[in-house]
Amino acid sequence: MSFKVVITMNNRPPSELTLNVIREAGIDVKYVACNTENEVITAAKDADVLLVGTVPHTTRKVLEALPKLKMVGRSGVGVDSIDLAAATELGICATNTPGINTSEVADHAMAMLLSITRKVSEQNAALKAGAWSDRPDEINRLRSQLRRIAGNTVGIFGFGNIGKAFATRVRGFGPAKIIAYDPYVPQTTADLFGVQLVEFNTLLAESDYLTVHSPATAETNHIFNFEAFRKMKPSAVFINCARGPIVDEAGLQQALQTGEIMAAGIDVTEIEPLDAESPLLKLDNLTITPHVAGTSEVSGVEGARRWGENAVNILTGKPLHGLGNPEVVKRIAVMRAAGPSRWDGIPDLVTVAWS
Repeated sequence: MSFKVVITMNNRPPSELTLNVIREAGIDVKYVACNTENEVITAAKDADVLLVGTVPHTTRKVLEALPKLKMVGRSGVGVDSIDLAAATELGICATNTPGINTSEVADHAMAMLLSITRKVSEQNAALKAGAWSDRPDEINRLRSQLRRIAGNTVGIFGFGNIGKAFATRVRGFGPAKIIAYDPYVPQTTADLFGVQLVEFNTLLAESDYLTVHSPATAETNHIFNFEAFRKMKPSAVFINCARGPIVDEAGLQQALQTGEIMAAGIDVTEIEPLDAESPLLKLDNLTITPHVAGTSEVSGVEGARRWGENAVNILTGKPLHGLGNPEVVKRIAVMRAAGPSRWDGIPDLVTVAWS
């Protein structure tokens, strides 16, 4: 039986490594850059596997229009751009490649925190503009704003793999305590990292530095809004290297402008790329990077390989690197028992050790 994989990410062509992994398995693969749902539907009308990026979103409309589709594979860690409920209902696996960039994201969040507390970019710009010799008052002003992590409270929102990696890194800077909010993690797990689990409002009230490492879900959507920022210390620094929709950008902008919090660093925004006219870009107390926290040569190579492997493995009955809707396995079993389905000729997923 011949299979077809279609790649529709619109921000850049797929890696040759991804393409070669699929081709070497004897599976046809093509790349079509798509910007709309209809373009995805046209490109993938006879696809067995669809490999996607963050945009355009893989909606119910897209999934219902692809009768042969067995898997939607996201590049990277998240699956928030896929309609998981629709995918599960239709018996379509939503996969990702977790673990490829844990170190990179934790490093980036730490780098943002250090850059903000030590005013690295501001001092670099001032010195290169001649301030050290010609305008010492400018240097003294920056010097008076420098802060330390030691002795302060560090908060972590979301204590999964990346949250744990960040805790490991920041502990070396000597905080008074590290607290975290994650209702799905037991205190016994947090104890292994020297972290105290707290309620969300406590996290807001006590954190001097707060970093976000949670998936974007209906539960976390805009959980950091203006009201949340008002509960934080006016001296607090907020970091988000997770997902843009977790933060209400209008609320963040207002909080930074009115002094509800002192500063913020974000690597993600609700709509990407961020518009060049966005008011966020005019805030001196906001540091922004273009969704690169998870990027490195190592994560790029490993992610490209696993992305392609997921496409091959779903069609050959081998373990996946990540499954965002594990309940789909039961749905597929029901579909098989009911008669002909999109899963005809594919190895039984019940026997697969999902990972």
